[in-house]
Amino acid sequence: MKFNAIILAAGKGARMKSKTPKVLHNISGKPMVSYVVETARKIGAEQIVVVVGADFPDLTPILGSDLDYVVQKQQLGTGDAVKTALPVLKKPKNPLLVMCGDTPLLSGATLNLATERFYAGHCGCVVLTTHLDNPSGYGRIIRQKGGSLAKIVEERDASGVERSIKEINGGVYCFDGVVLAKAIEQIEDNNSQGEYYLTDAVKSIVKGGYRVQTVTLEDAMELQGVNDRSQLSLAINVINRRNIQKHLDNGVTIIDPAHTYIDSGVEIGADTIIEPGCCLRGQTVIGEGCYFDNGVDIIDCRVGNYCNIIRSVLRESTVGDNCNIGPFAYLRPGTVLAERVKVGDFVEIKNSIVGPGSKIPHLSYVGDSDVGTGVNVGCGTITCNYDGFRKYRTVIEDGVFIGSNSNLIAPVKVERGAFVAAGSTIDQEVPGDALAITRVKQRNLPGWAAAKRKSEECRVESEE
Repeated sequence: MKFNAIILAAGKGARMKSKTPKVLHNISGKPMVSYVVETARKIGAEQIVVVVGADFPDLTPILGSDLDYVVQKQQLGTGDAVKTALPVLKKPKNPLLVMCGDTPLLSGATLNLATERFYAGHCGCVVLTTHLDNPSGYGRIIRQKGGSLAKIVEERDASGVERSIKEINGGVYCFDGVVLAKAIEQIEDNNSQGEYYLTDAVKSIVKGGYRVQTVTLEDAMELQGVNDRSQLSLAINVINRRNIQKHLDNGVTIIDPAHTYIDSGVEIGADTIIEPGCCLRGQTVIGEGCYFDNGVDIIDCRVGNYCNIIRSVLRESTVGDNCNIGPFAYLRPGTVLAERVKVGDFVEIKNSIVGPGSKIPHLSYVGDSDVGTGVNVGCGTITCNYDGFRKYRTVIEDGVFIGSNSNLIAPVKVERGAFVAAGSTIDQEVPGDALAITRVKQRNLPGWAAAKRKSEECRVESEE
């Protein structure tokens, strides 16, 4: 079946109370309009036209260059938005799906129902509807005595009797392209909002004697629009639950789905176990057989197979197989861990490469560094990478042992197999297999502590 699609996304969304256009608000890692676009792509729309507002940013980096974008310069209603898009269609005689950019829960199966009904019924138009116990805010479906569609009345223009109707317009249509082009020229703005309603084009198609059918959905949630923050929160929860169900079906154990958050772009391997409170976001890819303890927060990372991550934060990092991270570790952008690396509690790593089998057990900072294979970085070690103006790299070669509470002042290199004694500050190259030690010679002053205490006691007595 050949058809085009128009996605209406120009609305400002005043009830969102935001400077961000409504359809660009984030839902599980994507702007809500991207869900509608992806659904149109999946069901095979030949051409997709997105209608945006005059103050919108360029959506090409977000939605892709394979779409056509048209600007609705003034907010004159859905009919005007469609009229703005029609001249861009390369095959205007194709059937035309029209949907709203603020309906991210809409499924491909539902859109296929609309197009199938259109082709089977030789229709001028197919309208998606559903029934709501509280239809407030939606246009009402007005039917003729035989049950066929007569018209759609927007709530602001509806009479008291019409407002009592529970069947609502879902805002999703499949039109005959030629019939719609004629009908759109006939609509007027003589309504309470002074706008050109697309629903009036449906009424015109009915009056023109064309067949108009409806597809009534049992699951009203699919047609749920997002007009305020409460509806945004609802959509986020629904899509998050869908994402989680997909991973459950693929062999991932998620202990408490109600308190786990997984973005739509995340991939997770089978037999991974995710405890409550974890957030996996962006384009994160997780391998097989991993274990994530409570509160793990990961954005745009790649994690290998059989990794254990405990209550830690990872950002734009790559983690090899069989790594152990945390608790309370922080991997900042640019971090690359090879296989079998241990990163312990309260360790922070930034823009660094850590080789296979190396260990940074606890309370250390490694920034802008190249750490080799089998390195041990002792507790409290700091790579001093910033002099207040520029950042410099530290190189720690294979098999190096860094003692606790050491400072490596970059740029500096510790060569293969060397030892750095605990408490040292290193600002020069350490040769391979050497011991570097920079401690001040220890002095013990006999009786100093007793004299100090006696002095303090005398001072207190004199003050009294």
